[in-house]
Amino acid sequence: MEQKKIEKQLSLPLKNAIQMSFRNMRVRFGRAIIITMSILLGIAFLMSVLTGNAFTMSLIHKGPEEIKVLLMADILEVKTRQVWLVSLSLLVCTVGIVNAMLMSVTERSREIGTMKCLGALDKFIVELFLLESLAHGIVGSIAGCLIGILTMTVVYLIQYGGLIIKIFPLGVILKYMLLSILLGTFLAVIGALYPAYVSSKMEPAEAIRREV
Repeated sequence: MEQKKIEKQLSLPLKNAIQMSFRNMRVRFGRAIIITMSILLGIAFLMSVLTGNAFTMSLIHKGPEEIKVLLMADILEVKTRQVWLVSLSLLVCTVGIVNAMLMSVTERSREIGTMKCLGALDKFIVELFLLESLAHGIVGSIAGCLIGILTMTVVYLIQYGGLIIKIFPLGVILKYMLLSILLGTFLAVIGALYPAYVSSKMEPAEAIRREV
């Protein structure tokens, strides 16, 4: 029965690559959550930093004079530190994606071997992994952006009160959100490239015999 399903799904490569990707994410929901959370945490941290910077710049331009003086005093040092922290967090995020996807390749070795025995091309196998990673990247990035924005908004509301509502930099934050979603999705796909390549080059007979 499973073999007949796979044969049917291989008939229209791109459309069924999408269907099989979502089916695999449902079946291996725990693994999907791990990958998505890796992206979510990295993008949430990035978006919290960018949102904080947007609030800071808005306060400098529109806030009271005493707040401007305090914020301008150490803004350069803070931004330098933030660049390093964000870079490291995104690097860890990408490494986590690669590791989780490689484990997914190992878990699905027999399924990959069966598909290749039934005529699946290397391109089709790569598409499966990249489409899955693309979905993880979009969902994780959107959720991470919302969490990052909400967190920093609450922090600045506690610190500066209603002033934040008056100077809320909506346009800048939306721009940062779009950039963060694109970056998170890009990192998710980049992190899946090597695992996808490994899976596409597996020998069918060896993949089917492999113990999971």
